[in-house]
Amino acid sequence: MEDKFHSRGLKRKLPLDHEDYVYHFKVLLPNGTSVGLTLKDTEPEISFQDFIDLIRDEYDVVRRQSESVKRKRMINWKSDTLCLEDTNDKKTRSRINLRNFQRQKCHILRLHDGWGEIANTFENMWDLTPETDLLMELPEDYSFETALADLIDNSLQAVWLNGENHRRLISVNVLENRISIFDTGPGMDNSDENSIVKWGKMGASQNRLYKVQAIGCKPPYLVPFFGMFGYGGPIASMNLGSCAIVSSKTKESKKVHTLRLARDALLSNSGSECSWRTDGGIRDPSDGEIAKSPHGSFTKVDILKPKMKNLDRYKLQCKLKDIYFPYIQCDELSKFGRTITPVEFKVNGVDLTEIQGGEAAITNLLSCNGPEFTVLLHFSLKKEIFASNAKGSKASQEANARLKCIYFPILQGKENIERILERLDAEGCGVSENFGNFSRVSIRRLGRLLPDARWGLLPFMDLRQKKGDKSHLLKRCCLRVKCFVETDAGFNPMPSKTDLAHHNPFSIALKNFGNRPQDKEKGGDVDVEIYRDRKQLTFLQLEREYQDWLLQMHDRYDEEIESGEDQPVLVVSPLNKKALGISSDVIRVHQILKRKGVLWKSGQKIKVLKGACAGCHKNNVYATIEYFLIEGFQGDSGGEARIICRPLGLANGCVLSVKGGNASLDIQKSLSLPISVIDSGKCIDIDDSDWECQYQKQSRKAPSRIDLLNVKQCQELEVDGALPTDVTVHAGETPPKDIVAVLRPRSFSFPGASSDLDQKDIVKTNLEMSMEIKFRITKNHQDVIHIYSCRIMPSSCKGLHGLYRFPLGCRFPDLFKKAGLYTFSFSTEHSGCQDYEQTLLVLPSQKVGKWHLLGDEKIPTYNVRVGSCFPLFSLACYDIYDNRMPFPSIPKFKIKLIVNEVLHIDVAKMKPSLSSDNMVLNIEDVMIESNELDSIRPHYAATLMIYLQDDLESVSVECQVTPGALHHIEACLQLLGNQLLPGFVIEQFVLEMFDAYGNHVAEGMEVQFQLNGFSIQGQIGSKYKVNDHGCIDLGGLLKVTAGYGKPVSLAVLHDGKVFFEKFFQTEKRELRISSRVPGHCFAGSTLENLSFEVVDSKEAVDKSFHDDEKHGQFHTLMFKSESFKIDDSVRYAFSYGCCKISSFPLPRIEGSLCFTAFHSFYTELYCNVKIFLVEPEETEVPSLDGMVVSLQDSPSVKNDNIGNLLSLVKYEKETESELYKYGERIGKWENWLKILDCQKTSIESHMSRLQASLEPNLMNNLDCLSTKEEMMKLIEERGQCAAATLCSLAQRPWVMEDVLGVVALLGTVHTSKLSRILAEYLGEDQMLAVVCRSYEAACALEQYDHNGEVDPKLGLYAEATALGKSISGRFVVVCLEDIRPYPGEVEVSDPQRKLVLPDPKLPAGDHPPGFIGYAVNMVNLEHPHIDYVTSSGHGLRETLFYRLFSKLQVYETREHMVNARACIKAGAVSLDGGIIRKNGVVSLGYRNPEIYFPVEMHVSAKNKEIMEQIKEKQLELSATLQSIEVLSGNRKRALKKYNKVKKKLQKYLDDAEDAVKDYYAPNTLNSAELHPK
Repeated sequence: MEDKFHSRGLKRKLPLDHEDYVYHFKVLLPNGTSVGLTLKDTEPEISFQDFIDLIRDEYDVVRRQSESVKRKRMINWKSDTLCLEDTNDKKTRSRINLRNFQRQKCHILRLHDGWGEIANTFENMWDLTPETDLLMELPEDYSFETALADLIDNSLQAVWLNGENHRRLISVNVLENRISIFDTGPGMDNSDENSIVKWGKMGASQNRLYKVQAIGCKPPYLVPFFGMFGYGGPIASMNLGSCAIVSSKTKESKKVHTLRLARDALLSNSGSECSWRTDGGIRDPSDGEIAKSPHGSFTKVDILKPKMKNLDRYKLQCKLKDIYFPYIQCDELSKFGRTITPVEFKVNGVDLTEIQGGEAAITNLLSCNGPEFTVLLHFSLKKEIFASNAKGSKASQEANARLKCIYFPILQGKENIERILERLDAEGCGVSENFGNFSRVSIRRLGRLLPDARWGLLPFMDLRQKKGDKSHLLKRCCLRVKCFVETDAGFNPMPSKTDLAHHNPFSIALKNFGNRPQDKEKGGDVDVEIYRDRKQLTFLQLEREYQDWLLQMHDRYDEEIESGEDQPVLVVSPLNKKALGISSDVIRVHQILKRKGVLWKSGQKIKVLKGACAGCHKNNVYATIEYFLIEGFQGDSGGEARIICRPLGLANGCVLSVKGGNASLDIQKSLSLPISVIDSGKCIDIDDSDWECQYQKQSRKAPSRIDLLNVKQCQELEVDGALPTDVTVHAGETPPKDIVAVLRPRSFSFPGASSDLDQKDIVKTNLEMSMEIKFRITKNHQDVIHIYSCRIMPSSCKGLHGLYRFPLGCRFPDLFKKAGLYTFSFSTEHSGCQDYEQTLLVLPSQKVGKWHLLGDEKIPTYNVRVGSCFPLFSLACYDIYDNRMPFPSIPKFKIKLIVNEVLHIDVAKMKPSLSSDNMVLNIEDVMIESNELDSIRPHYAATLMIYLQDDLESVSVECQVTPGALHHIEACLQLLGNQLLPGFVIEQFVLEMFDAYGNHVAEGMEVQFQLNGFSIQGQIGSKYKVNDHGCIDLGGLLKVTAGYGKPVSLAVLHDGKVFFEKFFQTEKRELRISSRVPGHCFAGSTLENLSFEVVDSKEAVDKSFHDDEKHGQFHTLMFKSESFKIDDSVRYAFSYGCCKISSFPLPRIEGSLCFTAFHSFYTELYCNVKIFLVEPEETEVPSLDGMVVSLQDSPSVKNDNIGNLLSLVKYEKETESELYKYGERIGKWENWLKILDCQKTSIESHMSRLQASLEPNLMNNLDCLSTKEEMMKLIEERGQCAAATLCSLAQRPWVMEDVLGVVALLGTVHTSKLSRILAEYLGEDQMLAVVCRSYEAACALEQYDHNGEVDPKLGLYAEATALGKSISGRFVVVCLEDIRPYPGEVEVSDPQRKLVLPDPKLPAGDHPPGFIGYAVNMVNLEHPHIDYVTSSGHGLRETLFYRLFSKLQVYETREHMVNARACIKAGAVSLDGGIIRKNGVVSLGYRNPEIYFPVEMHVSAKNKEIMEQIKEKQLELSATLQSIEVLSGNRKRALKKYNKVKKKLQKYLDDAEDAVKDYYAPNTLNSAELHPK
């Protein structure tokens, strides 16, 4: 069967072999039950009867396990009308074709057996088993409104997804026996992606996944993606009633799918291992449902048997309108500013737009029409918090909020907030709040009100503790503001969605918004950005603008009181506004005022009850009304009214005077009370009898003065409570334990009073008395120090009342230990008594305690040079309590410099003196002279000790005694007599720098070198710094650059003066010829076995002249001559001091020949050779075939005609010689070409064998260097460029640490194509650019002489000269510190720290095909460059490579790159060679760059060795082909000239041909051999 199925499957396209053929069915049986059926690995078609049998088998299993199914009616499985019906009402009795059903999806089928009625509800139809036991996380504070709002949230999110042409309706009906929530959203069915099961299955809802779309949207954030936990629907419905029926239909479905939730059944299975299965069904939509949703989709939730009874429907309507107010009516979504209805809300058939009640509507109605104060806030977690919470965290990392502050003014003396509370109370929607604790902050999340988020003033709104100008006005106005906070989904609510999550960092930051940094205890993990009118603000700017807005609202809209009942007196710029309690510059002074129908007049006596306002906290206040003050001109808004009244017993009250038409008001001791004391009923009119009675009481008890009890009186009370009787005391006097003060009555007469204590002399009162202790150093000293202040109530002791016992000695036992003037001040408020003061002068103690160095304590140490004087030391004398006291005379003392525990240096030079007032001991001209400073290097820290009173006391001065200026230099040099050779590096050479006292100079001192024949390796510039030992160590750095036998010198300068100079002489060497050279030679012949040698001054051969390229020793011999041209590329190697040349060709010229043999590097080693060349006497003629023959050896020449022939030969001798020369050259080059051709064939054969053993993919990368060392070697061979010099220096010790290297060596790539295209994009100048840390390091590479030209003796040019190289032309230098770094983020978790760059997108929103990545991220950094950072913390990728590549995109092919041009902003390249640059520039053509980034490939050791051999053979083959090309050209030119001369000679040979035939005879020409002289 499996084979049959497999063969059938080959005829059509099937899924991959590893996918299972699984079909799921849910079959609804006619008796109201349901079974699940799963078919796996079956044939594509199955007979109808077999399918029914499978259903029956499953039903039998369910029936045996369930008692409820056993009670169901029987099913007629044998019925002739038995059929299956799908959700589209299509019935079938034929074969079931499984191809018509989607795999891995559950399909609903209904079975009809023709018996009785067909059930609409089916048992266990839906499986709601949650993945986890989520009941443990359910909210505990669900109320009726909260649960109902949860269901409405689901509906609102659903209808919000509707299109513009679909109706957005939410209809709620609350009845006694049923609650229904209907919405016209997209609906649900049985599909996997839109299953109705997700509504009822806890944790399955996907609504919460939309949350991210609701973060960062536009205020007022009407994006109702409220889902947070995935269980709002089922839990809310179970809290509302015992059963819920969910009915839903999609636009595409014809049927309504239903789901039934029974609360008792679900709760009985919670926490158990039982599965949650519930009933469901399929039905047709009703006419009413179709009418409500014309577009055909809806969801309805019916709650049966609701728990809530006798519900006030109007209150519910108001409550729901408050919660969803912006979705019901909103004027911010309209482009024209009109109020629109985003969603149609109905509750019990009433459209909520018609409901006028509710807190939101009433609040909007009673707010002023002035401008709102709107602020946008952006919250974000700090980076360190974000990093710690990144892994596994689902919380949002940012959030947004809009704060809209609305002003509710006071009108006609009544606060509008009080009117709001009254309206709410009248409508039955009242809250348990008053004006004082009214909720002044309400919060909406995504437009939905959080009902329990009723906060007080936010910190930035709370100005009740404000001080300063207009503070009293701001304190009142801030309570007339309500802030409406709108947040996006970045804020998390509580599970019940009634308040923000308390411990969420954004909630904490919002609640603490406005706290000063020192007041913040929470919210510190969040950064807050503030914006207003599209401008970012600081908190101080926000605070200032908010206060300005408050004052503006007050001036425009507040109407506290209009006018009095009489003609006012206008006072401009009144004095003492703070005491009057006003802020306006203009006030109207009335004497009659009508308030709430009652007249109040000047002179009227009133009683202000305790606690009515500030200043009336503890007692009732009896006073007489003097004036009424109203701010501003008549008709101005915002004016406040005040009552000016004179307290009972106060003689001097408020004075209103008019002089010269200008009125002034002086409140004096009168009180200014707000007009609200009348409105609150706490200001009562009293008659004359009550007033007189109160007056008599106060008169008898009225205090007149404050007095302190003396020592005797305190002793009677057994209290230590009297200040010292003397005016002056010495420091150390013990203060009294207590100070006892009393209020004396008016009848008390001090001169005639008894010294004994009597209650009649002490006022018994409840007034508070305050004591303040102040201190100043002297009587005339301006700075007054507050020591202590307190307020106490009177107490009793020994039967006496009205005693004020102020604690002193117990709190300040050391009070009188500081010398100075102590002032004790005593005062009471509203007593009519004047303040009492007593002053005590404390002098310093007569006991000397210590001496102290005067000066600025911010400078802890002195810094002086040896041999120079310290600054003036000023010493002061202090008593045992640290009070300063005068010196009686110049004391005896001595000074020592403490260098360490062993070394103490006595100081003898000093000048002591006393100041004019003997308060200061001055010590001048203290000089240190010592040669022991090296023992405290490098910090030079010491202590200057001033010993006083026989070394018992001392004053220490921390100091740094540094060496003096440079005085002389001593050299420590170990150099043998025969070591000073060119290129020699002196291993031990130390210059010690000393001052005049013999101390090594301080570290960091700069000196300048003048070098002649020397160079310092790795040093750029002539300046050098002294090390921490006071020396300059040139060991291993000083290199001889002069030639042999040259004078060399080294001088050290400081400040233009020469301090050290040393002269040397390099060793002498001589190049001489050691072989015999003949005096005469034939022209055109060769000198054989020439030998040259280098000898020292003792005529011994210097065997160090040995050419060894592997060890970096290059010793070769070259020749040059002014007489003839010598190929200067030919060099002859020295071997252990000798150079032997087997053959040296001589030119074909006669006469004296001079040429010079010299060392290729040390050109001062040369030898002149002089030879006389003569022409050979042998006569030769070319034959017809071009070969050269000797005439005397030819048997065809006759003797009788030899004269004519010789004359002919002599005539053509010059042509003959030229033809011989060309013939010889042709023969030689042809032999060489044969040898090179054989060599070429051998190399190619060897390369073929090597390539055959190599993997094919590695062949493509043979031309790319795989290591940094190889690329460095290639750059080093390029000759006269800065990069080549740097690569050479990289192999040697070099001190220029601020140079990182060359661009091409700072990174690698993975493929050769990428390497070459990036190198071609940058160009060779940028690939060979030198990378420096800073601009200063770049400037050090090149320095200039006085003419402005580059000085080759300094900087990088000097290093090149020392290496035998040179630098010509310009070169590019990159300064990392000056590069503007990449402004975005980097991937911190990536070891390569790649830049976070978004992938490009085409205008349609798709990513371009063929895009590989950004070039800046495709270059890999290696150690140590990957760890390098600039001073601002940016790496090489963020600086160098972002500067080179920016956002250069890399594509696979040119076609991909061209198709993506719309999203290319900063250029692009393709791996097949395409380049698009910025601003429309395109690079065409092809170039094969020689310098590129190394390719990082993982190659085995064996393959790597083969690749190295192939590359060596490629280089060898290239050289061979180049030689063949050159020799072929030479042969071709010589052959052309040879044929030309041959034709010329042939003409003369034709004339001599007959003579040769007729007179041929042997003829011998004798040649003379030339012997050298």
